[in-house]
Amino acid sequence: MGQRRGFLVGTVVSVVASASLLATPAMAAPSAPKTCAVTSERELERARPEQVGLDQGKLDQALQFAATRNRLNVQVFRHNCLVGEGLRNHETGNVAWNIWSVTKSVVSLLAGIAADQGALDISAPIDRYLPPGLGDAEHRSITVENLLTETSGMKVGVLTEGITAVIPVDPNSAVQALAVDLINPPGTTFSYSQRNVDLLSYVIELAVGEPLQDFAQRELFDPLGIARSDYYWARDRSGHTYGYAHLMLPPNNLAKIGLLVANDGRWGATRVISADYLRKARTPSAANHCYGYLFWIGPGCAESPAFLPPDTFFMSGLALQNVFFIPSLDLTVMWTGTFGNQSAYGASGVIAHPEELPHEFFRRLFAAFTDTPVPAAEPYVEPPLEFDAAKLIDSEILLAVFGVGPLAYPGCTVFACLNQPLATPFSSIPPGCAVLVCVGNDPRTPGIR
Repeated sequence: MGQRRGFLVGTVVSVVASASLLATPAMAAPSAPKTCAVTSERELERARPEQVGLDQGKLDQALQFAATRNRLNVQVFRHNCLVGEGLRNHETGNVAWNIWSVTKSVVSLLAGIAADQGALDISAPIDRYLPPGLGDAEHRSITVENLLTETSGMKVGVLTEGITAVIPVDPNSAVQALAVDLINPPGTTFSYSQRNVDLLSYVIELAVGEPLQDFAQRELFDPLGIARSDYYWARDRSGHTYGYAHLMLPPNNLAKIGLLVANDGRWGATRVISADYLRKARTPSAANHCYGYLFWIGPGCAESPAFLPPDTFFMSGLALQNVFFIPSLDLTVMWTGTFGNQSAYGASGVIAHPEELPHEFFRRLFAAFTDTPVPAAEPYVEPPLEFDAAKLIDSEILLAVFGVGPLAYPGCTVFACLNQPLATPFSSIPPGCAVLVCVGNDPRTPGIR
């Protein structure tokens, strides 16, 4: 009898359960996140935050925070979709802005394209490309890879290397690099040199056999839909393109370059740069675990917050011009602005501790993720100040521009260089362009129209 009762009870329960299943609609399976295609059109494809696993309200909080830190343009992409924009993007997105040392990463991409085409050998000494008689044997032994990893061994004075381009008196920045003392054997020591990358841009130009900007326009910018009239890329008075900085590019175009890198060099169906080169570019060099081929690499390096995932890498420019890549989250963040990070140590702290802004932004942004675990972080705690501004200045590098002192290249002064005429200062700068930005209604002023 007990077995029968158990059977009847079980049967009733099964029938009730079946009836419930019939009466209740089946739960829908979670929808797949939206993915977007890259496009060479002016407008990039968008998605709502919830379509890519982000909470709208918390994402907005991160973007509002960025606005308090002088972020003039912010673009957040997930799965190639533009899902978050800064409060002033409508004003700034099409304006050509100096991306400073992010220019270095663009030069790296051009080196990769030239290498993919067989025109540039990354492992070769620059002796292969320089004209006969230019530079001594020691400088000519520097390899292309040494230039890409900032291990040329050159003496450094970051501020004095750069100031003579802001006030455009450099006669020929690549030739000037060939006179800078090598204080370390090439390939052994990381030293963040501006002249190093100016020399690299010149070497690429020699390797491909045409002006760097012509090569860049055809091979990099055209596929992405970046018009020649969109940007201004400064040259020295000999006409050679600066490699270390001074590409004035609208943020809406910089975002496209970021998406190209995030997609491992593919732009839709077009392969612009090989995935193999980009893999090397984001691999730490032997001399610096935070640096690859003119890209910064890893959490806790430069301004990258320490809690970001291990596969993080990024482009970095003065005053916090950045493109952050986190492949494991399929996340790309681009922003431009004018410093804005806060410090208890005044101006010196602002320069020395740029990580305050990214730390607090990504802490808020990560709180917006709903579809995958992300690292949590405590509020930023500023470390003690250890900063010596004197290390940024080298008077011999500055005097060399005028043909004076031990670092001056023979026959190269502000009046002439290697018996070649020099353009007058400011003569090549388009209307409306001044150090930081290009603005104005003149049709010759760079910008997206």
